[in-house]
Amino acid sequence: MKYGISNISIIPVRNEPSHRSEMVTQILFGEHFKILECLISWCRIELAFDGYIGWVSKKNVIPLKKIEFINLEKINAPVISSFEKIIPSSGQQTNFTIVPGSSIPFYNTKKNNFDIAGETYKFEDQVKLSVEKPDRNEIQKTAIFYLHSPYLWGGRTPFGTDCSGFIQILFKIHGMRLPRDAQQQAKQGILVNFITEAKEGDLAFFDNDEGEIEHVGLLLKDNQIIHSSGKVRIDNLDQQGIFNTDAGTYSHNLRVIKRILKDELN
Repeated sequence: MKYGISNISIIPVRNEPSHRSEMVTQILFGEHFKILECLISWCRIELAFDGYIGWVSKKNVIPLKKIEFINLEKINAPVISSFEKIIPSSGQQTNFTIVPGSSIPFYNTKKNNFDIAGETYKFEDQVKLSVEKPDRNEIQKTAIFYLHSPYLWGGRTPFGTDCSGFIQILFKIHGMRLPRDAQQQAKQGILVNFITEAKEGDLAFFDNDEGEIEHVGLLLKDNQIIHSSGKVRIDNLDQQGIFNTDAGTYSHNLRVIKRILKDELN
């Protein structure tokens, strides 16, 4: 078994080993993965964060030693909550920007730097890292930051995100690990029986005509929901589903509401 890590802002993960194949997810800076197999120009990988499997260009694969992979699995690497500029110590390139949700392995708070696969990186400014104890209000603030980000199938960033990628990154930034897809996320947490009992920060899931979960969003106050549909937007929510305030019609049928935050699951 071989291992790798991302040392660039975003790596597209595709369904097939081709740049023309659909993107199914993205690897963000600092996220590590197993390398399942390699072809001439492509590698099939499995993300350590959520177990997602897909193909990435071999040009984007930075090898990681087995012991480094094992050590990364033992820690909860800090996560950045905003756009940050980092500077590689090699001096071979200028600083570059990494996106919210990026992982920062082995971060040294005193020196304001960290190492990835033999390269040392330093933050240009003091960095704001994720918190270990998620807070409903803070999660909502982060969610609002993503408003108007375009919908992008497989996306996980403010430059483009799908519904479940949006939710996954929100909770990653705030110290919680969720699966990648809405159907998997719907199996987490505890059931909220009635919409009147729902709280801000709960997740609402929506199904299609076949009864399959196909959409997810984060509940806000005053029966509103923030979700990625066309773009990250805020709409009204009731027992029927999401009422699109622009179109003046229901866009998604409510299936279930789940409480995810750990401090309220007992």
